[in-house]
Amino acid sequence: MALKQILPKVFYSDINVGLKFFIDGMGFTLGYHDDSLYIVNRDDITFLLVDSKEFAEGDRPEIRIATDNIEAIYQEIKDRAPEILHPNSKVVSHKPWGLKEFATLDPTTVCIIFQQPV
Repeated sequence: MALKQILPKVFYSDINVGLKFFIDGMGFTLGYHDDSLYIVNRDDITFLLVDSKEFAEGDRPEIRIATDNIEAIYQEIKDRAPEILHPNSKVVSHKPWGLKEFATLDPTTVCIIFQQPV
């Protein structure tokens, strides 16, 4: 089992500002997008850019961590502290964007999502 990468989510009131900064400014490429989610990549670095004025004005951090064995890290956390499993994502599930995920939540609402490619 290994934790491999952190994938931060960054909120923007105007998504074009974020896309210009990451793509035009730093050479990231757009890997996926829908109405509000834009995933940009460069080398081994990934950022999730979200078009959300509400969250851009006052968000709590949500951080993604990539792993090569999501079942092992899930079992470890479930055994150690099941109370921190996020109520909306407390089991490993397959997502339509090609990942298996589960999440944890601290008392201040900091959310850590663990993910692994399907």
